[in-house]
Amino acid sequence: MSLAGRGVLVTRPAAMARPLAERIERAGGRALVFPALEIEPLERPAALGRLGEFALAIFVSPTAVEQALAGIASWPRSVSVAAVGEGTRRALERAGVSDVLAPEEGADSEALLAAPGLARFAGKRVLIVRGAGGRELLARALAALGCQVEVAECYRRVRPGAVPRPLLAAWEEGRVHAVTVFSGEALDNLVALVGASRLRASPLFVSHERIAATARRHGLQAIVAGPGDDAMLERLVAYFHERD
Repeated sequence: MSLAGRGVLVTRPAAMARPLAERIERAGGRALVFPALEIEPLERPAALGRLGEFALAIFVSPTAVEQALAGIASWPRSVSVAAVGEGTRRALERAGVSDVLAPEEGADSEALLAAPGLARFAGKRVLIVRGAGGRELLARALAALGCQVEVAECYRRVRPGAVPRPLLAAWEEGRVHAVTVFSGEALDNLVALVGASRLRASPLFVSHERIAATARRHGLQAIVAGPGDDAMLERLVAYFHERD
């Protein structure tokens, strides 16, 4: 089973696109990389200079890990760490942070809140490291447990500029056989940049049901692959294998 002859659009931010693109290429496909989100760093949050005040720091994405840890020489041992999913956990471990609390299944706030180990931080100080405008569910749920919650917003997501002509040409020539999207905001940007009609011409693979709901609001149908690059590649291969 492979992606031989299939062109797959990778819309992850530039710093995160390579691992999935490489997986697609190793499976015989052609990775067409166009980040539907660009990451802009924000002024460094003061809370990151006071890490020792917190019992737990929660990272909501690999980008949050990259942006926050860039200015931290070593992680304080007194501060526990949690991640909303496997991809964020791996990013923390690559950065040298171990013993990361993360859900065994799923990759969102709901999955982390259901993780048994989180309950021991009830009533303690918790820092949530995220991008600007992130979901408030995690902060509200932790506050309901008596936690003193602070949010450190390290970056913001912005819409990229014009779509490269080679990508538009590939679309017009029928060489985009699948589109992968990992956030609702990225999908909104993609619709604005290339139009829903182009997206209807290729199967759309998303990582979460929330993104599938966003797709439906745009009049699109989406296939939910699951969180992470491995799940996305597995679903892509299975989809095209069924049609060979």
